[in-house]
Amino acid sequence: MALDQSFVGRTYPPTAAYEVGREKIREFAEAIGDANPAYTDTDAAKALGHSDVIAPPTFVFAITFKAAGAVIEDPQLGLDYSRVVHGDQKFTYTRPVRAGDRLSVTSTIEAIKSLAGNDILDIRGEVHDASGEHVVTAWTKLVSRAPEGA
Repeated sequence: MALDQSFVGRTYPPTAAYEVGREKIREFAEAIGDANPAYTDTDAAKALGHSDVIAPPTFVFAITFKAAGAVIEDPQLGLDYSRVVHGDQKFTYTRPVRAGDRLSVTSTIEAIKSLAGNDILDIRGEVHDASGEHVVTAWTKLVSRAPEGA
């Protein structure tokens, strides 16, 4: 069953603040194999003009995808998550994520399309710091595969 187009534009409440820690940044950088010293060494980050270590650009996916859970779990939307695959991801930054940031995400359904029986859901996550300043916008595309034989 196709997802309801009336959900386009629906915005969900902001998440509780997530505090970005140096160790989480280091672990993430190691997991993706990025040895950029700005991710692990405060002095290297400061030499580049940052106040503390910064996170790799895809680090924010962990918090924006968790925030998208409000959309995914919305019983009124009716998304069958067992049929979902991650289709795409992109980010537009105002500034890098830094250790010590306290970030909140507000998710909005930006588009719902049906294609060959599949539902395609675009979710925009606006990430702000504790002072309300914009840090990054993340777009997540989810594809809900059509049931077998549909």
